[in-house]
Amino acid sequence: MELLRPETTVLSLGDRVLSFDREGQPYHYFRQGLTYKRALDGSLHLRYREGERRRRRLEKAEALEVYREILGIAEAHLKDPGRREEVLRWTPEALSDPTPYRRAYAWPVSILPPDAYLSVVLQATTGCTWNRCAFCSFYQDRPFQKRSPDAFREHVERVLELLGRGRLLRRGVFLGDGNALALGEPLLPLLEEVRRAFPGEPILGFLDLFTGLKKEATWWERLRALGLRRVYIGLETGHPPLLALLNKPGHPREALPLVNALKEAGLSLGVILMVGAGGLAYAEAHRRESLALLAELPLGKEDVVYLSPFQEEPGTPYALLGLKPLPDVEAELAAWARELRRLGLRVARYDIREFLY
Repeated sequence: MELLRPETTVLSLGDRVLSFDREGQPYHYFRQGLTYKRALDGSLHLRYREGERRRRRLEKAEALEVYREILGIAEAHLKDPGRREEVLRWTPEALSDPTPYRRAYAWPVSILPPDAYLSVVLQATTGCTWNRCAFCSFYQDRPFQKRSPDAFREHVERVLELLGRGRLLRRGVFLGDGNALALGEPLLPLLEEVRRAFPGEPILGFLDLFTGLKKEATWWERLRALGLRRVYIGLETGHPPLLALLNKPGHPREALPLVNALKEAGLSLGVILMVGAGGLAYAEAHRRESLALLAELPLGKEDVVYLSPFQEEPGTPYALLGLKPLPDVEAELAAWARELRRLGLRVARYDIREFLY
């Protein structure tokens, strides 16, 4: 069965489902319990279950074989002439070629919140202003740099070239990298450029606690007038000693004035906490003080608390501490979620291993 939508082409063939964007590129292929997802850099990623959920990036030869299979199925079953032409103009080699992606993104897109996976990422900055969190390895490969308006405009054009009509599949613009909202006044012409290239699209972005505190509510109102709609804060924990251990500056309770200012400006929030950070030694205080702090934040129905199962990255300063991990992070995450829902808060899972752009 063909399902032809303005933004996508879907072939549903019993135990196989193939989805293509309007550039004709496959982005999702389900086959007998296996899920293949194509990233914009041409890499192909497999999701499957062997007891627990497993993930891996396919080697190039294996990816080419799957791309041949996808194109063969499309050739045999896709009947609409226009959509057929879109899909079959590609070769496996072209689908796996990372060159267009590298022209658009000087540095790879490292991470996004779950509800922004289908956003268009525009890198107003590269790297992170702090980049010293003990647990984080996302931006260790790049310096913090901000783009000039001219450089940003060129970047936007290259991203548009990369996406082509695949842009129809995407919703919203995520302003990267790690902390683009820290820019201050230099951010304003970049937001104007986003509004020009993506009129009416909501703008999203990460914000760190210590930078956000320096801004008044009137600043956030200015950004909202330019299209900013959602801000994601990596709160991580409400327990001050654990926050210090993670080498994040500031105090958890500084989230109170920041969240108040953001809500006063009419912005929605995603507040991120890392369940399992600090391991057994910090588990009780981490949970107790984080839940208490969240209960004080003025969060509404449009806001989400993201619970991220903590992933210890080898080679980071955190890994060198040798803290004993929780025996069952999933059970701990479920306990947090129950308590937060009792407080009337929206809760969602944020597993960084699921990210794919």
